[in-house]
Amino acid sequence: MKTLSTAGSLLRLFASLFLLLSAVLPLWAVEPSEMLADPTLEARARTLSKELRCMVCQNQSIDDSEAPLAHDLRVLVRDRLKAGDSDTQVLDFLVARYGEFVLLRPRFAWHNAALWGVPPAVLLIGVVAIVLVIRRHRRPSVAETANLTAAEEARLSELLRREG
Repeated sequence: MKTLSTAGSLLRLFASLFLLLSAVLPLWAVEPSEMLADPTLEARARTLSKELRCMVCQNQSIDDSEAPLAHDLRVLVRDRLKAGDSDTQVLDFLVARYGEFVLLRPRFAWHNAALWGVPPAVLLIGVVAIVLVIRRHRRPSVAETANLTAAEEARLSELLRREG
């Protein structure tokens, strides 16, 4: 009787682990019918698919998206590769057709320099501001640096003795 309950517990444990792992492991939306017979071309297609944004999901690559437009883009990428285009030519074709938004990592160019330059500039301004604030708080006040006359020092000593 005890072995049956242990076996049932193990079965439940393995089933739970299987469900947990299946939920955590990434699922790709690439359908078997889309895959190319040539493994080299398929590897290039998968690499390109991971660099292209799904226009429907927007923060997913077309490799991960199940949207119909992502499927069409995956097929288009594979068709271009079969036609003999290089990876750069495929990306240029898609950028010409859909704009740079189709790229998950936009290219550096003058028209998007703010996209690349503003975050480091804001970080630099923040660091400079923090340094200035710290320096201001460390700087001694005028009262602390003023030299006292002998009479003032005697009076200060007398006041401190009375307080203490």
